[in-house]
Amino acid sequence: MIGVAVAVAVVVGTWLWARQPDYATLFANLSEQDGGQIVTILQQQNIPYRITDGGGAIQIPATQVHEIRLRLAAQGLPKGGLVGFEVMENQKLGASQFQEQVNYQRALEGELARTISTISAVRGARVHLAIPKQSAFLRDEQKPSASVLLNLQPGRTLDGTQLAGVVHLVSSSVPDLNPVNVSVVDQDGNLLSQSPAGQQSGLDSSQIKFVRELESGYIKRIEAILTPVVGRGNFKAQVAADVDFSQSDQVAETYRPNPSPDTAIRSQQTNESGSVLPPAMGVPGALSNQPPAPATAPIVTPAPGTGAPGALANTATSPAATPQNYTRNATTNYEVDKTIKHTRTVPGSLRRLSVAVVINQKQEPGKPKPVPLSANEMQQFNDLIKEAVGYDKTRGDSINVANAAFTATKDELPQMPFWQDPWLLGTARDAGRYIAALIVAYLVWTRLLRPLFRKLAELPRHSSKEEMALDTMTGSHGTASFDAKISHARALAKENPQAVANVIKEWVGGNESR
Repeated sequence: MIGVAVAVAVVVGTWLWARQPDYATLFANLSEQDGGQIVTILQQQNIPYRITDGGGAIQIPATQVHEIRLRLAAQGLPKGGLVGFEVMENQKLGASQFQEQVNYQRALEGELARTISTISAVRGARVHLAIPKQSAFLRDEQKPSASVLLNLQPGRTLDGTQLAGVVHLVSSSVPDLNPVNVSVVDQDGNLLSQSPAGQQSGLDSSQIKFVRELESGYIKRIEAILTPVVGRGNFKAQVAADVDFSQSDQVAETYRPNPSPDTAIRSQQTNESGSVLPPAMGVPGALSNQPPAPATAPIVTPAPGTGAPGALANTATSPAATPQNYTRNATTNYEVDKTIKHTRTVPGSLRRLSVAVVINQKQEPGKPKPVPLSANEMQQFNDLIKEAVGYDKTRGDSINVANAAFTATKDELPQMPFWQDPWLLGTARDAGRYIAALIVAYLVWTRLLRPLFRKLAELPRHSSKEEMALDTMTGSHGTASFDAKISHARALAKENPQAVANVIKEWVGGNESR
């Protein structure tokens, strides 16, 4: 019975071990507050868990990880040890303005860190804001700044667009915060807010991305025109684009000589003057209406005012009627010939293009080594590439096409051995558990239970006369099985039939006496 109990315990323990689920990490790097709340919820929901990493990580069955994460996220767990605007709900009566400002800054930093942590590539984030005290003097005014520490997921990085999104998210959440004053650092201490290429050339990430996309576009044009001719993998192309990102405005005024035949009159002014006859003078009468007599030079000029009064006197002394002359002035103003030209250069214009293409030598049938391309073929490829990239000699573009034998290389990544496949390893581990359980059950049955049951079935039965007779004949004491006793009796009858006959006689005599 002890053996049966041990066997049953071994089989049941092995089966439970085989059915034990795989544990996976639910959350790691937890604070004590978040870890305690999560453990309490797991206990309430009767979910098995294990605490590892010195209490910083919690593991649960792998099949329930995603479901439990969603349930905990609905309850706002884990909080990541950060405080948000909920800290403003517990304001104490009589708190100073400094304490309120500190709590507000803590809340703002926590909310920004929580928002940034929702990015798929970010495991955790910390935000530090440097907000200077407001001053009434413009000379002493300082701008705020921010520092962001990102704990990225293993093997994940942030591209330029995602990084710019983080920078603008922080700068838009703080008043008067310029995106230039936001520094982003990863967990290894690498500065992410400005790439080394941008520091050297003075370009931002968007401009560098534009140049890379422009060069990639030219390379795709070259590939599209050479692939049908020489085949994929038989050429390599690289393009370097010199892009001008400067922006300028220019205003030019041009004057042409005047006048020209089609010159327009702007304004014209005419002034005219003439002579007017004086009005008639003297006594009306015949003498006054007649024309004056011819002028004669008198010998003695009488003094003014002398002479006899009367008509004759008035006629002799009246001056001759002479017309008064007038002048005419004309002024003409012509329109000034002027040309005003506004020129604005668009940033991102291509200043120079450099193209380098190397083509593999061709392999002709029947020849063991590749053959170089002819001069005519090289000229054709050169012309095709020029047309594909839009070659402009005045811009200073350069194109270099070379022909060389390629070295055999394997661009494909080495395939993972099948024994390192995670899915295969997991399946083999689960199958190994069940196989081990079956092996243990088999060994328990064959080495413990079956021999035990066989011995119990072969216990001596003293009520059987045949077995007692066999015992008497063979001289055994019940320790052997019935089949063994029969075999021993047959062998004894062959070797010593006289002894067997005497035994039978005793049986017959005994029965007769009875």
